[in-house]
Amino acid sequence: MIFLFLLAITGLLSCTAFLFLVIVAAVRFSRRPVAAAVAENYPPVTLLKPLCGLEPRLEENLESFFLQDYPAFEIVFGARDAEDPALVIVRALARRYPEVPTEIVLSGSPTRPNAKICSLTRMYAAASADYLVISDSDVRVARNYLREIVRPLLDPNNGMVTCLYRGIPTGGIWATLEALGMSVEMTSGVIVADMLEGMRFALGPTMAIRRDVLKSVGGLAPLLDYCADDYLLGERVYQSGRRVVLSKHVIDHVVVGRSFSESMLHQVRWMKSTRFSRPKGHVGHGLTFAVPFGLLALAAGWATGHPWIGVSLFAWSLVNRVLLAMVAGGTVVRDWRALRLCWLYPVRDLIGFLLWCASFFGSTVVWRADRYRLQPGGKMSRVGVTAETEEQSAVAVDHLA
Repeated sequence: MIFLFLLAITGLLSCTAFLFLVIVAAVRFSRRPVAAAVAENYPPVTLLKPLCGLEPRLEENLESFFLQDYPAFEIVFGARDAEDPALVIVRALARRYPEVPTEIVLSGSPTRPNAKICSLTRMYAAASADYLVISDSDVRVARNYLREIVRPLLDPNNGMVTCLYRGIPTGGIWATLEALGMSVEMTSGVIVADMLEGMRFALGPTMAIRRDVLKSVGGLAPLLDYCADDYLLGERVYQSGRRVVLSKHVIDHVVVGRSFSESMLHQVRWMKSTRFSRPKGHVGHGLTFAVPFGLLALAAGWATGHPWIGVSLFAWSLVNRVLLAMVAGGTVVRDWRALRLCWLYPVRDLIGFLLWCASFFGSTVVWRADRYRLQPGGKMSRVGVTAETEEQSAVAVDHLA
């Protein structure tokens, strides 16, 4: 039991140190100067927007991109086939905003494991601008979004711009808890990483990049077999000697209301992706949770006849998580829901720890009804598809990437 006490105290000290780092990183993030506005015209931009079926608030999300206060931009949408119901919304928005050049690219069935990148390779071929913004369909942005994320790319030393995001649940307790994880857990890890070593990765909901930079890192082709394409693309830009910039602009990420099992499987998939893409960082991530160590301290204190010590340490773990939610969720990404529900975040912290534990079991994940096996480095292969078949399919994509 003494060992359990020591383990609990070690964990609580670790997560307390992490909370301190988050507070310092939050202050640093808030004081970071914004790139000065440019007097000359902003360059034309192509928005690349992959689609796959209907999602909650899809029309609202897509419309926010048509409403950009930006001089010249086009939107290239990608779908697997013309029957995708999301295209009905796209065509209606294109009629509503005829001043925004819009194109639809049909990619067909994916020929490599990462269906999103398969679609993007074809969409990229249709892009006319040298400034590219890749964004997911489940995000909503403000009118000044393009101005703020393109501005840093005018500096040739900057190769990519990415954004933090706040989770917006669409209903149900599981969506609410998942959204809290986005606003608090994700934000905390990103701003601390940015402070300690600089951005060496990107976040998928927004990746802005110049065409010359994308070409210099091999284009999109190297991402076709990887789950964490955002992490890999940001890493390649960083390794090229250019900076990956974390914008102060924060976007909304809509979280689909799912059942308990669907929500957990969805989150475990991304946890496993991180485990294979960044194994050392993923292991260390386990020491940033507080509530599991608080519960361990409570049990050890009760078993050793020192209940008040256990209760005190458990209480601190709860306070620690409430403070984290207030700082990362409330202050950094300005998620007022995270402030209002900060008392609920300890529950999300415990669930996050259990998801982290689950990520070490097995190497397969389910992504849009298909099963994939992850390999060291984050590469994935479709279960049930032979290597020969994937190699033959690759020929159809590589010449476009």
